[in-house]
Amino acid sequence: MSELHHECGVAAIYHLSGRGRSPLCTSDGPRHISRLLPRMLLDIQNRGQLAAGMSTYDPDRASLLRTRKDVGAVTEVFRLNHRAKSESLMKHLAGRAAIGHVRYATCGQDDRNYAQPFERKHIHKRKWFSFCFNGQLANYGLLKERLLADGDHHLTLDTDTEIILHEFGRLLSHSPERIDWIDVLRQATAGFDGAYSLALLTAEGEMIVARDPLGVKPMCYANEGPLFAAASESVALLNLGFSDSQIKSLAPGHAIIIHPETGFRIERFAEEKSPAHCFFEWIYFANVASTLDDRSVYLSRTHLGEELARAERALGRVPLNSEDTIIVPVPDTSKAAADAMAFELSIPCREGLIRNRYAGRTFIEGGGARKAKAAAKYTPLREVLEGKRVILVEDSIVRSTTMNVLLDRIREVGGAKEIHVRVACPPIVAPCFYGIDMSTIDQLIAPKYFGVGGELTDEAQQKLADDLGADSLRYLPVDAIARAIGLPEDHLCRACVTGKYPTECGQHLYQIALDNRGNNIDSKRTYEQLAAALQQS
Repeated sequence: MSELHHECGVAAIYHLSGRGRSPLCTSDGPRHISRLLPRMLLDIQNRGQLAAGMSTYDPDRASLLRTRKDVGAVTEVFRLNHRAKSESLMKHLAGRAAIGHVRYATCGQDDRNYAQPFERKHIHKRKWFSFCFNGQLANYGLLKERLLADGDHHLTLDTDTEIILHEFGRLLSHSPERIDWIDVLRQATAGFDGAYSLALLTAEGEMIVARDPLGVKPMCYANEGPLFAAASESVALLNLGFSDSQIKSLAPGHAIIIHPETGFRIERFAEEKSPAHCFFEWIYFANVASTLDDRSVYLSRTHLGEELARAERALGRVPLNSEDTIIVPVPDTSKAAADAMAFELSIPCREGLIRNRYAGRTFIEGGGARKAKAAAKYTPLREVLEGKRVILVEDSIVRSTTMNVLLDRIREVGGAKEIHVRVACPPIVAPCFYGIDMSTIDQLIAPKYFGVGGELTDEAQQKLADDLGADSLRYLPVDAIARAIGLPEDHLCRACVTGKYPTECGQHLYQIALDNRGNNIDSKRTYEQLAAALQQS
């Protein structure tokens, strides 16, 4: 749904010297492999459109690491629509290694200081590094208080990315001997509770790519000869020229270390735990062309459509043999599910909504402005919708602002005679504390109708349909998610639809969120309350 947003995406690329030249290089050669990084970021732009940035490494220049980051899309930050300016930037940033980031966030929205990567400059090359991060630490407030307790540290930003930066720096500074980066990672993350994938680049030419021990956030990589690349989604690697068979998902709790002399290795940095992959990656966030943890995003969404079709037959509410009945997806992430549902039911699937990709992000504005933006986001096609019984397929309903406006426009502008909403996801009844923009129960529409347990009664679903302006509405049950993705239920994080979190602090935060329900307390205060509660216990 357009009202739901991910935090970020991460990418990295490295061409080792003295090992030949990869055929995937541009004509500029291995020393300019960083030129491929903006293209990778474009492929994961769906994960964040607020800011973008990259850091590069070149051992032959005085500024061993160089960073460019700013508010804006990848095309804007790297001036990709202006040949001369883009070329100048790429020459300035040229390097044989690079890491990059795309960002969406709920704090510091228009402040370029929140853009990543974060670079920590230091006179010692060992302590000079840049890193970027996708995810969220549930115990951020606790880590912040611990870091500031001695009075020697200062934080300038309100973000867990800065906390991680200082944790790395503290370990490097306090170690009496030279410490390997895998040990820095091992010690720093031992106190982390939450979800993360990260990429780090040092002034000595080392690169580290890591994934949290639960595997909540995705991380894919490929390595062929002298060339290594990694990204939050496989599509970025596929479009570089790596084959499907070369692209792998990094195992949870593991890190890839690239050293300019010794090359590539993978090492475990955290103890093994049962995976808790975020199911929303498959049904909403990830590019439909990606494969994550050996599960195709496209096929997962088609399986969701098949689940919807079976449920529709069993329900028997909508005439399926009438020429007036059509299926319409809400662009774009619902299309695969809608196509599969239509195929299973032998009903036409029509493009009845045209998305305006330049309307802006509806979550930025509040009140009437948000509704106006939602109205501008989709244009109903009267030629398709007029007089039709529309089965509208949506991937999720979070806050309902967009859906409410959309249904009005389908009926008034499109001329549909009936609208039956089918949601390829269970009700979102609990906040996410691992990097998705929904941190309080009061933000969510579903608990008002289904309670925090998400009980799907016919009466409650019809009440929501009536309030939204639909003739009927049905969600998929929780157990349909694991079937569609093809992973065991206990290998998925489904906290937002079950209230059962895979980490201790996540569960604590949920209890605080339950206690705060109806009190208009924002998510920042929730994290502060967690720190206070854990210190008292």
